[in-house]
Amino acid sequence: MKKLLSIAIAVIMLCACAPTAFAESGVMTKRIEFNNPGFIRGMDISSVISLEKSGVRFYTKNGQEDIFKILSDNGVNYIRVRVWNDPYDSEGNGYGGGNNDLNAACEIGRRAAERNMKLLVDFHYSDFWADPGKQKAPKAWQGISLNDKKTALYNFTYNSLREIKSAGADIGMVQIGNETTGGICGEYNRANMAELFKSGSKAVRDFDSHILAAIHFTNPERTDSIKSLADYLAEYQVDYDVFATSYYPYWHGSLENLTDVLDYAAEKYDKYAMVAETSYANTLEDTDGHGNTVAKGNNDSGKNLLWDFSCQGQSDAVAAVMNAVNKVKNKKGLGVFYWEGAWISVGDVTGLDESGYNDRYKLNSELWEKFGSGWASSYSSDYDPDDAGHWYGGSAVDNQAFFDAKGMVLPSLDVFRLINKTVKIGDVKRDGRLNISDATLIRKYLAKISDLDSESLRAADTDRDGIVTVKDAAVIQKNLADIPVGHKIGSEE
Repeated sequence: MKKLLSIAIAVIMLCACAPTAFAESGVMTKRIEFNNPGFIRGMDISSVISLEKSGVRFYTKNGQEDIFKILSDNGVNYIRVRVWNDPYDSEGNGYGGGNNDLNAACEIGRRAAERNMKLLVDFHYSDFWADPGKQKAPKAWQGISLNDKKTALYNFTYNSLREIKSAGADIGMVQIGNETTGGICGEYNRANMAELFKSGSKAVRDFDSHILAAIHFTNPERTDSIKSLADYLAEYQVDYDVFATSYYPYWHGSLENLTDVLDYAAEKYDKYAMVAETSYANTLEDTDGHGNTVAKGNNDSGKNLLWDFSCQGQSDAVAAVMNAVNKVKNKKGLGVFYWEGAWISVGDVTGLDESGYNDRYKLNSELWEKFGSGWASSYSSDYDPDDAGHWYGGSAVDNQAFFDAKGMVLPSLDVFRLINKTVKIGDVKRDGRLNISDATLIRKYLAKISDLDSESLRAADTDRDGIVTVKDAAVIQKNLADIPVGHKIGSEE
């Protein structure tokens, strides 16, 4: 046996080459021991209906597939969808950004449930984007009293949840507002804001007491400020379950600080804590002709950007944010939602000459306008003339999606599955056995003769140093020859 093994080793040593941590077929991902067994590995894909209407399709190596199936198969267990009250002008033209009205939420919720994914309903209580800089009341609620607004918000929340559930969705959580750090629904006084939070929360409780109510803030890098928001909610006796924040590493400070601010709400007020939005670029290239949030010279550097702009870097960033939330004390780290992981280009402009680029961009613009598949359409000037109505266009995050410009799934998506999965160290073939073929596969991979998917890559990392090298093949060979290697070959991790 040892003689045959020596011959095999000599043959496959010819395939040795430089170490690598990434191939197009897979990424390296270390498993996290989640403290909360129901840890949310979620994704916001609110724009997907508009994208599909614009002709976008999604693919795996098996061909075209339903995106909800792709996400579920790759470990996503929760979908987040934003809801705007009336994102249309008086002529019925959509404002864009997915035209996320109640009908879109119903369809997304239904399709998520068909793939056994729960739904987070993200009420903006606005007709278009609500964020730290914009918290405009819906057109129909402008100019009414606070008491009337409370009633309208309660009724809209309750009735919307009833319709979304009737459509077949499995609603697990509801956001009472979106990034409400400084306001909600046109109210900026904290006492008034608290009244609206309470009204929304009561609607959730009255509809279904098992659904979690979340309050969503942002700017966790302003540590004292965001901690004071947890104090404020307690002071005004707002009833809620989940203290949530956005976390984009190019804006929002360190991961250590993120854990610290979430710890505060979890420990002091016994609330669940989560990241409601995060994302990271897998490239700095643009594919639709509309500028991106992260691009060359824009949000592409800083001490908290710890990862390359690659599929591996994107995977590492998601894993790191999950790990930061998992560290929240008292097992209160509830989960992480990735923001708009499917918002790809409606038409790839990469590599086109000037004429081809102009033609494709014109067609893209027509699709953004007609179906609302860009971040904003020109019609949004009806509601938001100073921002969306001026800077309308395509996707600003196509380089932060988990699909390429043609809709092909990227290997980084597998982080949602593999981060929660145990593999047998050394079982590269994944046939339940350890033999010389496992070492051979590693060497073929290093020689670029064959590919390994994410699960096999993790199994191939036998010395657990985060990269696959010829040393990993040698560890398997020594183990088969009964030579002590000091690593847990054959164990599950």
